[in-house]
Amino acid sequence: MAIPTSDDAKMVIVVRADLKLSKGKTAAQAAHAAVNCAFASKKKDPRTFDKWFAEGQKKVVLKVQDLKQLYEIKAMADASGLVNSLITDAGRTEIEPGTVTCLGIGPSTDSMLDKITGDLSML
Repeated sequence: MAIPTSDDAKMVIVVRADLKLSKGKTAAQAAHAAVNCAFASKKKDPRTFDKWFAEGQKKVVLKVQDLKQLYEIKAMADASGLVNSLITDAGRTEIEPGTVTCLGIGPSTDSMLDKITGDLSML
């Protein structure tokens, strides 16, 4: 197993804790974010995507308190030029249609993502 360095690539999924989603719903929402980010990265930044893919597609799932904090994280990701995807639920199961559930960011380097999400707790 490789020892992580600040040059390793990862993707971060940031989930709203205030929604109190079931484990299955949380997993589905995180998967939506990961797939969206992967496709966007492959198109926008194929070099980083290829590095991330070759390293095993590392993903970290973190939490924020609420929608306001999620939008703050998104604004920082946008300002840094990072690929990101805000996930809005269709509302067919647990929550109302149009509810923003999570944000995917990356893939990018550990150091770039940690500047934005390094203070967040694991989900």
